[in-house]
Amino acid sequence: MAPSTSTPHPGRPLARDPAPPGLRWAAASGGPPGRGGPRVRPPGDGRHVLAVVVGVQLAISIGFFAVMAHLVAYLRHDLGLLAGTIAVVLGVRVALQNMLYLPAGAITDAVGPARAGALACALRAAGFALLGIIDGPAGLLGAAAVLAVGGALFHPAAQSLLAGVRPERRAQGFAAYVVAGQVSAVAGPPVGLALLAGGFGLLSAAAAGAWAVGAVLFLLLPAQRGAAARAGARLDVRGLTGGVSGVLRDRDFRRFALTAAPSTLLADQIVTVVPLKEVGAGSTTLFFCVVAVAMAAVQPWCAARGRGERPWVLRSGLVCAGLGYLALLAMPSGEGGHLVVLLVAAVLHGMAQGLMQSTLFQTVTRCAPSGRFGVYFGLLSFVAGVAALTGGFVVGRLFDAGGGAAAMVPAGLALVAVLSAVVLRLPARR
Repeated sequence: MAPSTSTPHPGRPLARDPAPPGLRWAAASGGPPGRGGPRVRPPGDGRHVLAVVVGVQLAISIGFFAVMAHLVAYLRHDLGLLAGTIAVVLGVRVALQNMLYLPAGAITDAVGPARAGALACALRAAGFALLGIIDGPAGLLGAAAVLAVGGALFHPAAQSLLAGVRPERRAQGFAAYVVAGQVSAVAGPPVGLALLAGGFGLLSAAAAGAWAVGAVLFLLLPAQRGAAARAGARLDVRGLTGGVSGVLRDRDFRRFALTAAPSTLLADQIVTVVPLKEVGAGSTTLFFCVVAVAMAAVQPWCAARGRGERPWVLRSGLVCAGLGYLALLAMPSGEGGHLVVLLVAAVLHGMAQGLMQSTLFQTVTRCAPSGRFGVYFGLLSFVAGVAALTGGFVVGRLFDAGGGAAAMVPAGLALVAVLSAVVLRLPARR
């Protein structure tokens, strides 16, 4: 399974700018029009931004899933690493990325999302290149750390750009962004399998190349000055902590982040629960393909008529996730005539993730002050990441215990989903 400046992102509606209408563009240009200040072109409709962000998402996600689908086998069989070492390498990337979302969001706001996105892609390109040439645990941990930093920067940067386009295009742009990611999730593993014919080095180099292309595409976007540059200040610790302290003082959003935190846990744990139901590799692959298709299919519905901004859509997503886990609970382990139940669970989980992602993005967009989307997105992602890591640890221990404890994991996750839907409160519109 998240923005104290007077200059709006290009395409951000002027209603989000606290300055009076007659002063907005004057403030952005450094002086009133016609008195020596540079001319500032009003924002366009964001088509170019959307095309770049969706194109980058498609390219880099194919590279990501192409490698990640075959990384464990490479580390285990080619490098001969122990299972515990592999778990540490993979866990470091996920844990570090979640811990860095909040400061990464603040950096995105400070330097501008296009520059932050280019830096993120460059770091990820370096990380994937390192995976193909390093064979020791220490080096692999370093590569995992580089990948984590790049991932923590990429998501607030890309979604900040999407949040900055005009409202009439924003929902459709985010829907296309999600669809591109799901297409990549399905296409990436077979692409990786084909590239593996030339060795894992070729696969990692191809992924690094895809991320490098993403960095170039971000640099082609018009430069958007971040908060530090607009204020004439240096990018320092005090400036970054100011953005973080601002979102932490937002009581409504802080409460929303806590109540919505289980969304990432519910999305992540199907990766653990389904394979441990022992339904077979083929059925598991089919399950995740159906999840991706259902998640992509629900996006046009979420984008139409502003549905993604409505609280009941997020609650519906949480309920769908709960029903999906109950369907898995009702399905006996092992191969057999359980394909229909498995497919129903896959559709429910795909719908859940699609509904939740759309509403979370729209909520951050309408709640974050102008120029502060990154740090608000960072707080939401940080809290959700902590919940996912903690819940994942509990789920793992229950499965290790076996017997009734393992059997009740889907029921426990379904209960978490329902409780989250009950207590959820979206912040008031700014």
